[in-house]
Amino acid sequence: MPVASIYIETHGCQMNEADSQYIADRAASAGYAVAERAEDANVVILNTCTVRDNAERRAYGRMGHFKSLKTAHPSLRLVVTGCLAEQDRDRMQRIAPHVDAVFGTSELAQLGDAITRWREEFAETELTEERALRMPIGGSPDCVAGAFSPLRGFVTVQRGCSYYCTFCIVPQVRGRFDHRPMSEVLNEAHQRVVEGAREIMLVGQTVNAYRDPAQDGDFGRLCSRVAQIPGLERLTFISPHPKDFTREMLRGLSQIPQINSRIHLPLQSASDPMLRRMNRKYTFAQYMEKAAWIREFFPGAAITTDFIVGFPGETEWDFQATLECVRSGMFANAYMYIYSKRRGTPAAHWEQVEPAVASERHARLAEAQNAVARAFHDTKTGTEVRALVQGVSKKDRSKLAAKTLDNVTVIVSQPPDYEERLYASEPWLDIRIDSAHKWGCGGTVVRRARRFADRGSVVKPSLINLLTA
Repeated sequence: MPVASIYIETHGCQMNEADSQYIADRAASAGYAVAERAEDANVVILNTCTVRDNAERRAYGRMGHFKSLKTAHPSLRLVVTGCLAEQDRDRMQRIAPHVDAVFGTSELAQLGDAITRWREEFAETELTEERALRMPIGGSPDCVAGAFSPLRGFVTVQRGCSYYCTFCIVPQVRGRFDHRPMSEVLNEAHQRVVEGAREIMLVGQTVNAYRDPAQDGDFGRLCSRVAQIPGLERLTFISPHPKDFTREMLRGLSQIPQINSRIHLPLQSASDPMLRRMNRKYTFAQYMEKAAWIREFFPGAAITTDFIVGFPGETEWDFQATLECVRSGMFANAYMYIYSKRRGTPAAHWEQVEPAVASERHARLAEAQNAVARAFHDTKTGTEVRALVQGVSKKDRSKLAAKTLDNVTVIVSQPPDYEERLYASEPWLDIRIDSAHKWGCGGTVVRRARRFADRGSVVKPSLINLLTA
């Protein structure tokens, strides 16, 4: 049977990335290769996000781009999945009738079955220049097999959310909490380690609310069990909710040697009136208590967060509370967004903050947090950090990107002995930090190691580095 190929393009959060990996695994089992260009594929998958308006517009824009490919090659199957597919199923088929199939977030298994069925239908085709378009449609491929791709494994522990924040569409598009049995999570995590994962990221919409439906174990118990998988070197998770961190849970997590030294703790706003309107289920004082527990049990860990500015009803006083919290320097990094109305959420029906006001507040908040992030990165200058290589830098193919244990991006020049298979098999890099930036750090590789616990072997500097030292 001729080789068929599938192209997967993912927009959105780590949950979508994990879903795309599931699709890629099902496709591989059915005999597909993963293509780097949509022009080379028999099946094109667009995995969409609807958390913000710009993500929705980008998704419909990509559907428009793919129309030219579908017109040129009618046998191609164009599929849309993800949160926007769940929300806009009927509307999407009117706006983009060239889309062959729409699968919601709860229909990934059916999508996998369809991909398997379609595999039998594809006739042998030379995917050569005759399939090329006059104008390439671009896009960033996901799940393309590469030497570095297995190093970090995403494992979904739950789907959906039952908290109904007034700004969030997730409960509508992904449903209420649906926790996977712990045995399934452990089996998948074990398989990822067997496939080469040095680090496992547990993924859930509110990951620390996890409860095993069979054994009544909580998230702390799950992490402890995952950490016992032979060969697992590091463990991390995204995205927790402050409400679900207890002192006992954090104490237990701190006793797991593989847990990374970065805890994401989404705040959204430092104003109690805003937190009530958002239905966040904690006060600012309660949030700060959780942050203090993290500092107690994870001294030196990086705390990162999320903010929404311009939420309906936000006054300058409310915003100033958030701005002062950021200026305190407590967050190593923050993801900051201007509020975006989402159909089907309560906040979409409330009086909105003027766009110009929201944009100006966002700019002030970003300026403050960028200064804090730069100061945090400055503290690493002149030190050595251990980081897991991610692969070739997307912005400069002559450099490598790596992530430290506290999730700082480090960009380094490819070492003199760089060879893809070598650095994929010895992916732990000791990096001397030479420069700091608001986005991360720049540095030089001094050692590489096969395992996290290994000291590793020295990487000799290039002649140019020696001459300029």
